[in-house]
Amino acid sequence: MTFHTQRYRADMATEWNAFVAGSRNGTFLLDRGYMDYHRDRFEDHSLMLRDGDSRLVAVLPGNVEGGALHSHGGLTYGGLVLGQRSGAADVLGMFDAVRAHMRNEGLTRLHYKTIPWIYHRQPAEDDRYALFRAGARLSSREVLSVVQREDRLPYQERRARGIKAARKSGVVVEESTRFGEYWQVLADNLMARYGVLPVHSLDEIEMLHRRFPTAVRLFNACDAGHVVAGAVIYETDRVAHVQYISANDAGRQLRALDLLFDSLLTTTFADKMFVDFGNSSERAGEALNVGLVEQKEGFGARTVVHDYYELSA
Repeated sequence: MTFHTQRYRADMATEWNAFVAGSRNGTFLLDRGYMDYHRDRFEDHSLMLRDGDSRLVAVLPGNVEGGALHSHGGLTYGGLVLGQRSGAADVLGMFDAVRAHMRNEGLTRLHYKTIPWIYHRQPAEDDRYALFRAGARLSSREVLSVVQREDRLPYQERRARGIKAARKSGVVVEESTRFGEYWQVLADNLMARYGVLPVHSLDEIEMLHRRFPTAVRLFNACDAGHVVAGAVIYETDRVAHVQYISANDAGRQLRALDLLFDSLLTTTFADKMFVDFGNSSERAGEALNVGLVEQKEGFGARTVVHDYYELSA
């Protein structure tokens, strides 16, 4: 089957969002309400793929930088979002259409960021096969530390002791909208350790919470009412993705994160298929942060890889 591409325009947002919501592998991160919060930082070059009857069959979140198409530089993941009807042979044709579009636009390379399989509502790794057939090069492989609901592994003894100590000290875990107080804890910690600020500003994360109140959620660990640790959760159909994890000095002494993670795993997201603690590797996967991955594995997390590819037009 032959497919043709169409550049996304702002007046197509409703069609785009409806397609993502009903797709095999799309999440709210690929909704334009999320994608466009940082549109001033990226030159958007998202594509809508249609079949011979002009039916929308896939979308590709994208931006252009340095003569290359990226899918998408501002997102955690974001390859082809596929509809229910398309099969493996169709996706081969979609990649042909994307590459033809790139050549017409003078774009020489595609930097392709896959959507990890744990986020798929239905199997949707057709793109991996199409990339292989097209001769794509694996350019990066990240280590995601993931807890699976079924046959969960037991906690390490050190983590169990931390949970008990935090609970005995009176640490309380709560869902909160106190983003400002927690963002100060997070920013201070990131600046002291790495000399950087959070990717999202306080205004941005509060705006995203307002847009997606059931998907962007904050959980704080408090001591005597003061926030000492916390994490932001991006909740999708199958996955609770834990990010922006941080604790101040008091939180570390109290082992507050141990209690917070236990609360998320055993109570709030006990019925979620997967809890994704995020990337534990560095330098495009060339280095493993051993201390970080061991902390996550202490809660029963094990590795799911997140692959990035590079493909010539």
